[in-house]
Amino acid sequence: MALLSILKYPDPRLNTVAEPVTEVNQEIRQLVKDMAETMYAAPGVGLAATQVDVHKQVIVIDVSEAKDELLVLINPEILESSGEAECEEGCLSVPGVFDRVVRSENVRVSALDDNGNRFQFDARGVRAVCVQHEMDHLKGIVFVEYLSRLKQERIARKMRKAERLAL
Repeated sequence: MALLSILKYPDPRLNTVAEPVTEVNQEIRQLVKDMAETMYAAPGVGLAATQVDVHKQVIVIDVSEAKDELLVLINPEILESSGEAECEEGCLSVPGVFDRVVRSENVRVSALDDNGNRFQFDARGVRAVCVQHEMDHLKGIVFVEYLSRLKQERIARKMRKAERLAL
């Protein structure tokens, strides 16, 4: 396994729309392992392949306290959603930035697992928010794009400055 480099906002590659996975093969399974290792090391609760500059519809999520409930979603689709919840979100691609975003409180999701088997599950609360957040990445959307243009510009400046200082 390998730690992958996470793209930082406002990198334009984060706005790339991910392609569906046509075959769940060893390459995809290795990507899942590397993404999980990267997410846990960051540390985070979710990571989309777009964030590691791989533009395929692959997501890993683990919102458990013990970090032992890895959820792999390949070609995920939201079948149903209900309710509304406003939660504070953060993102591994926008480190140190947190803000409130309104999302569906409950979602029913269909996806493939890392063996290529289709499954469905219902998510609510933090898990539902995480699923929607990561699925946005697959559509080329970063959570800060839900914020005002002024906040987006401030965050972009802050991220560029942090990047310059890190060099």
